Amino acid sequence: MVHKKIAMEGSLFEPTLYIVKGMCILDNDGNRILAKYYDPNTLTTAKEQKAFEKNLFNKTHRANAEIIMLDGFTCVYKNNVDLYFYVMGSSHENELILQSVLNALYESVSILLRRNVEKRIILDNLDAVMLAFDEICDGGVILDSDPTSIVSRTALRTEDVPLGEQTVAQVLQSAKEQLKWSLLK
Repeated sequence: MVHKKIAMEGSLFEPTLYIVKGMCILDNDGNRILAKYYDPNTLTTAKEQKAFEKNLFNKTHRANAEIIMLDGFTCVYKNNVDLYFYVMGSSHENELILQSVLNALYESVSILLRRNVEKRIILDNLDAVMLAFDEICDGGVILDSDPTSIVSRTALRTEDVPLGEQTVAQVLQSAKEQLKWSLLK
């Protein structure tokens, strides 16, 4: 019986590529700006996610720490003006790796928003921030932690994107620029 228990405990800590359980950005009131959860076995419903985020915010918004253990997660976080950035991993995850993901997320967003990291600016540029989330982590696997390479892949210029893949805002911006240049000639 003891041998079986040791074998089971050992298997729980096998190295894995699935390090990040979730990333989110919350505002000053604890409301979600953007969140992605990667573990299909935990926080599966929107209601569970919102409850976890509220609890996480309540535990961290007045604390001076950078890390917290909550509901079986290791959470690292950083706040700025009116935003809180979080990266979550399992309870036995290496905090330094989670911190490097958090730093990559924050610095990438900061560079994308020209060092103007505020709720209104993030909401105006949500598409670029979502791309940064996707460039940093895919399904819980860390893809990149270098902010400059993340930004270089997320900051696509509209001329490089085929018309069928552009958003309506990108098409309108492109049309405005073309009209402006045609009027200036």
